[in-house]
This record gives sequence, structure tokens and C-alpha cells, in this order.
Amino acid sequence: MQKLLKINNNFAKLPANYLFVEIANRVEKYLKSHPGAEIIKLGIGDVTRPLPKAVVEAMKKAADEMGDSATFRGYGPEAGYPFLREAIAQNDFRSRGVDIEADEIFVSDGAKSDTGSIGDILGNDNIVAVCDPVYPVYVDTNVMAGRAGEYAEEKGFDRIVYMPCRRENNFLPELPSCRADMIYLCFPNNPTGMGIDRANLKKWVDYALENHSLILYDAAYEAFITDPDMPHSIFEIEGAKKCAIEFRSFSKTAGFTGIRCAYSIIPKELVFDGVSLNRLWDRRQSTKMNGVSYPVQRAAEAVYSEEGKRGIRENIACYQKNAKIMLDGFAKAGFEVFGGVNSPYVWLKVPDGFTSWEFFDLLLEKTNVVGTPGSGFGSCGEGYFRLTSFNTEENTKKAVERIVTTFAK
Repeated sequence: MQKLLKINNNFAKLPANYLFVEIANRVEKYLKSHPGAEIIKLGIGDVTRPLPKAVVEAMKKAADEMGDSATFRGYGPEAGYPFLREAIAQNDFRSRGVDIEADEIFVSDGAKSDTGSIGDILGNDNIVAVCDPVYPVYVDTNVMAGRAGEYAEEKGFDRIVYMPCRRENNFLPELPSCRADMIYLCFPNNPTGMGIDRANLKKWVDYALENHSLILYDAAYEAFITDPDMPHSIFEIEGAKKCAIEFRSFSKTAGFTGIRCAYSIIPKELVFDGVSLNRLWDRRQSTKMNGVSYPVQRAAEAVYSEEGKRGIRENIACYQKNAKIMLDGFAKAGFEVFGGVNSPYVWLKVPDGFTSWEFFDLLLEKTNVVGTPGSGFGSCGEGYFRLTSFNTEENTKKAVERIVTTFAK
């Protein structure tokens, strides 16, 4: 009897579509029947402001180098060019008093890729803990790897520890009641937009040290922090270098969503089962990728120039202003809104009588505004709706006006 090819059946446990693909499909379907509709997208976290001039010029110059035999470069170092790794270490960490070395930084094409791939170096029998609501990639990639177990409606996967983030606890997770090996944390949080102060983050570091757990800390939105009591890096907390990996991105910070560049910090002090995770990740990356392109890394380096920093501050200030426009507008209209202060995300309470997806469909139909249903991030997200500040100020004001007018009490 002929043997048949086997597939990874864990993929069959996933929802039919990734959350943001489902949103895109619904919008596309709507536009087919309403071709003249002016859709304002406040759903996916994609930026709209152009790259700072210094970043563009650096990328142009690097591209020109690739056209000259004297300066042409082929494959670069898989973990990133030394010039970028050193710039990151100096500007993002040492300048804040955090001792991170260049060889603890690994440049990649996105924090999404890194948070999804980090499980490659971790055992499949590890117990995973995630916040609920949660960025779907953390859960889905563990399902793909076979760590999640079986799915039950309204309960989730039976081998994942869900940490509810509800209004009653200020949308912050509580320490898991049972031991977890891998703990995903994201602050400022996606999707709720809430930040975490030093005292609360220290509780997680202490828990991880006591239980020999690993914190997978997504700090993709740290540039939006304005509260001085909120750390920009988990490594600002004593002991974190022995229990945490941090993921960062140039996408939301510097507008790199279209050219792709990010980095992960894996301290050399991070040793589990007698093995260095820094060494394992270096081995994984050198096997599975050939690094980020030279022009993009030169562009990322320019982020840290004085002109680059100034341009980025201006862009972030615009998105922060948009978030305030949403917070103020929705609050005045009687909506309950959260987040949006140290984050580009506003977490809106759905009006009574609607599910998150019903509210999505209603907004699309009545206002032509697209957001993200909270239930797409987990069961505790039901009843909420995420809106991003990454559109233009004009479109943000227009979207708020449309929603407020439609739901005015």
C-alpha cells in the first residue's frame, strides 16, 4: 500500500483565517457591493507617515554602494552588521543605564517573525502562558509547534495558561496560579493599549526567577511611553537578564512596516538546562535566514542620528495626538475608552447589545470605519474594540466624527 505524505496536523487546529486576514476579507467583500465607499482603516497597526529624511537618505546611499564594485556587499552577518548592533546597544540600552552588549542583539525582519519563531529553540513540552486578550501570533505559533494541546469552544487550548486582563485589574494580567515555563508579555500592550509600571513588572521578573521560567517580552511600542514610571525595557528590572528575552521593532517606532527591520535581545546570562539561549538563537538564525539587507540596516542605523531621532519624535507625536483625539472624542460621546496614552492603541467598550464582530460589521456598514474586534484577541476581548492611531490626523478626526454621530445618545 502506498504511503501518503503526512502534514503538520497542528495547523488544522487554527482558525480558518488569521485575524487580520479575516478583517481584510470582510472589507474587500463590502467594497465589492459598495465600490464608492470611503473606508477609513483604524484596524491593522500599519503606519502612514513617511520615513524621516535621514533614514531615506541613508538607504539611498547604501543602495548606491550596492551598484559600485568597490562598495558592493553580498551576504552580511546573519545576526546583523556590527554598526547597527552597536548603535542599538548604545542608544536603546546603555543610554538608559542598561548594560546590553552588541552580540546580545539579533537583527531580523520583524518582531512578528521573532516572537513567532522563538519557540524553535524551546522544547514542545513547555507550558505556555499568555495574556487574554493577546496578540494572536503568540498563541497561533505555539499551536503550530504542538504546544497548545486541544481546543475547546469558549475555553481555548487546554495546554495554554490564559491570564485574564479585565477592567477590574486595569487590564493587567495576574501571576499564573500554576507554574508556566514560557510567559508572553507585551507592554505597552497590544491590544488594550495599557502600560505596566516598574513595581508590577518586577513581580513578573521575580516570579520567573523563582520558577525558572522564561519571559518573552514584546516591547514593540516602547517609543510611545510617556509615563516616567513605566520602563522602556524589561532589562531595566534587576534580574531580568537571567529570565527574559526582549523583542523590539523599527516598524511602529520608525515607520519600517514596509521595509522590515527589528531586533531581539537575548542576554548571555540567559542559560536554561545548562545551555545558552543566546547561542541557540544564533545557531537558529544562521541556519534559517541570511540577515536583513544592507540598505535597510543602514536606514535603521540612521534612526539613531540626531536628524533621525528628531523625525521619529515628530512622527510619534502625530500618532499620539491622534490617540488623544480618539480618547477625547469617544469619551465625550459617552463611550468607555482605555489605553491610548502610552500606546498607539485605543481600547473601546462596545455598546451594550453588540458582540465585537457585530460592532465591526455595524461600523463598516454605517460609518465606513474599520477597527479590530476584541474577541479576535481572545475571549476576554469580547465586548471591546481596538482602534489604532496610525492613520492621518484628518482621517482620525473624520472617523471619530462618523462614529460619534452614529452612536450619539
